[in-house]
Parts: sequence; C-alpha cells; structure tokens
Amino acid sequence: MFEYLSKIGKPEVYHGAKKKSDFFEGWFYKIVSPDEKNILAVIPGIFLSADKSKEHSFIQILDGKNHESFYLKYDKNDFRFTADRFEIEIGNSFFSDEKLILDLDSDNLNLKGSLFFNNQKEWPKTLLSPGIMGWYSYVPFMECNHGIISLNHSVNGELTINGAKITFDGGKGYGEKDWGSSFPSSYVWMQTNHFDDPTVSFTGSVAKIPWLFSSFRGFIIGLLIGEKLYKFATYTGAVLDHLKVNENYTEFKVHDKKHILIANAERTKGGLLHGPYENEMTQRVSESLDSKIKVKLVDRKSGKIIFEGEGKHAGLDINGKLEEIVD
Repeated sequence: MFEYLSKIGKPEVYHGAKKKSDFFEGWFYKIVSPDEKNILAVIPGIFLSADKSKEHSFIQILDGKNHESFYLKYDKNDFRFTADRFEIEIGNSFFSDEKLILDLDSDNLNLKGSLFFNNQKEWPKTLLSPGIMGWYSYVPFMECNHGIISLNHSVNGELTINGAKITFDGGKGYGEKDWGSSFPSSYVWMQTNHFDDPTVSFTGSVAKIPWLFSSFRGFIIGLLIGEKLYKFATYTGAVLDHLKVNENYTEFKVHDKKHILIANAERTKGGLLHGPYENEMTQRVSESLDSKIKVKLVDRKSGKIIFEGEGKHAGLDINGKLEEIVD
C-alpha cells in the first residue's frame, strides 16, 4: 500500500514492481520529424500473467505513414526499471521522460538511434488531482489507469530505420502511458499537437469504466493553449453531450459551466497494435497516426469562439464494443 500511495503523484514511473499476475504497463511515445514525413509511435511495456508462459516484456513500433507495426517480444527479465523515477530498459534499449535510446534488430526491423526531449508540458498536478485521472488516481481497483508524460515537447536526435537515416532535430513529441489489468471493453482515444499554433495540444478519451458492480461512461479531455489547460472530465463535473462514431469520423461534444468543446476526428487507415485483453496481449488495436482533428472551444455564456483549429498527424484509436459508449 505504501508503494501504491507513493506513486500516485508519479504516473510516469513503473507501477508493477509488486504485481505478480494479470497486469500490464505500457508507455507511449509519439514522434514526428520536422519535415512531417515520418511519424512513429514507440511503445515499451511489460505483461504479467498467472500463466507464466505468457509473461513477457515488449517494444512496439508503429509507422504512421506506412501503417506498419512491429512487435518485438523480450523475456520478462529483460525489463529493468528505476523505482523512484521514469527510467526503464528493455534489452539494449532505454526509455525515460527525457530521452529514448533504441537498439532493435528483428527479421523485418532494424532500428537504432537516440532521441532527446525538451520543453515538456506536463498535465498539472495537485493533491486532490495528482494527474489526468483526477481523484480517481486514488482508487486502487481501476481496470485501466492513464497518465500523461508530456502534452507537447520538442524532439532532437537521429534514428536509422532499416538503413535509412532520419533526423528528428526540431521535431515534436507527445507522451502518455497506461497500466492495470486490461484495456477497457470499449473506448475512443484521440490526440494531436500539430496545429497552426505550435503551443496547442489536444487529447481526449471516452471509455466504459467498470465501477463496483456496475459501470459508467467516463471521459477525460484536455486542450492546452499556450500555458492554459482547459480540462473536461467526469471528475470535474463536465457533461458529455454526445459521442458519435461512423466509418468516416468520430465526434464528441462536451460542456461545463464555462465552456463548450467540440472535437471531430477524421478516421483513416491504421496499423494493428497489441493490447491487453482477457489475460492475453492480442493484436486487435487499430491505431492511426495520420488522422485530422477539428477542435472548437466556445465560451458558453457569450458564444465567443476561444479557439478553433485543425490538428494533423493525429493519433486515433477506436476499439471494442462501441455500442456501450456511443449515443
């Protein structure tokens, strides 16, 4: 319990040190080159199971332009971590909030190099709201926990991918993570920080949340403009007016006492990723990294538009039994 409480305000660090089974933890780096010709997601993680033959650590790579994905499995013992800060190693690769060093070699992927991150924009933390999950961060039985490492930051460095050198100097990045027993049975997630205004970043998710003997439709949405973060979430008292999903787009509208926010994401082809479901790491998560999201923020009292823009190179992940959460 002490370890659990000590890490509530540190969603980025490893939470599975005392876990024996039915647990996953994964970190998500989204990286865009300055010429915007290369978009990658790098996802290191670990999966623990009562069936020890299924336990392993992993590094996933998603190429957002070619919609290709790669899943490199490692032994569970190849996963190493620092207890009090975000530093993990898997095989010969290293991951933290400030840099990643990749040394990957498989039949279809050879990826080596280092990237460095600066000017990270964190989700604000307070005692009552120690992360993006608000007071739910204190609930020990959540099926899936979520954390933001950085809403927006600069990227520098170079990667060599199957012999091709790619510079990321002056690029942009985003970082988050998930941990728990399973992904939600249904969810929508979207993210972009490539607006005309480089200080703007948007992230939003809606999911079915198991709760005691029932469940509810939970949501967390953040729009960062400069240094100001507009937050809409179940725990802030905001209201999700609707969530619509079809083969071409997904849209949601949310409001609180002061503001209305509408987000409309274009659905594009994605690559298949592995995710934790029913005590398995299953390749069933279709995620795009080249969608577009239109975002509008309106002052509810005056009707004045505070912000309106379209973000490109957007992450979009729509999965599960959507009838559980759509209108």
